[in-house]
Amino acid sequence: MIIIKSRDEIKKMVKASEIVAEAILAIKGVIAPNITTRELEQIAEEVIKSRGGKPAFKGYRGYPASICTSVNSEVVHGIPSVSVRLREGDIVSIDLGVIYKGYIGDAAVTVPVGQIPAETERLLKITEQALYLGIEKAIPDNRVSDISNAIQRFVESNGYSVVKAFVGHGVGRSLHEDPQIPNFGPPGKGPVLREGMTLAIEPMVNVGSYKVNILEDGWTTKTADGKLSAHFEHTVLVAKNHPKILTKWA
Repeated sequence: MIIIKSRDEIKKMVKASEIVAEAILAIKGVIAPNITTRELEQIAEEVIKSRGGKPAFKGYRGYPASICTSVNSEVVHGIPSVSVRLREGDIVSIDLGVIYKGYIGDAAVTVPVGQIPAETERLLKITEQALYLGIEKAIPDNRVSDISNAIQRFVESNGYSVVKAFVGHGVGRSLHEDPQIPNFGPPGKGPVLREGMTLAIEPMVNVGSYKVNILEDGWTTKTADGKLSAHFEHTVLVAKNHPKILTKWA
């Protein structure tokens, strides 16, 4: 069942999403060669708690951290660690959720570490553009797969693949609500979008194959061919005239 949010519920999600955006900005500001992903986790927790929020990921289905830090060929769910030290030329995807008064904001961004090759910059640019093309389709009377199709067509027309094992989703009181929002599929399918729905739209884009493997820790997911992957995400409100990005940080 897709939940239509009340005005009061949306206000709480706006606040949660503002904290998400602030935490992501704080992390982006310190990412540089030699920092560990555990240090990024600590910065996120400080921002979230100082603003009256709670990390949405920590403990969710047993996940052990407040953010996900996925480096290079890691697609999603990388676990922050003191032993993972970022290096010049890496990319790191930060996925972060916040609970505020029972409601959640959720977003992700892939950040370069120092100088990265031009082909890697292109991957990040295409993935972020795919996110915004998907968001443009999040309007009343469209269907869920209109978002999916816009993302897939753009990504594949640029020579990359979309991950199929993980999808976007509704978000609100729960981190994962209906509907599921794949990053692939034909247009005009799935539930009709209605004003007041809140969606986490999140293309995960691979340089090579769409196939992924989950590592022995049960969480960290890497590309099966070892090539790079990028991930961008926003929490979006389906509003009357145009979609509203709740987690926008710039």
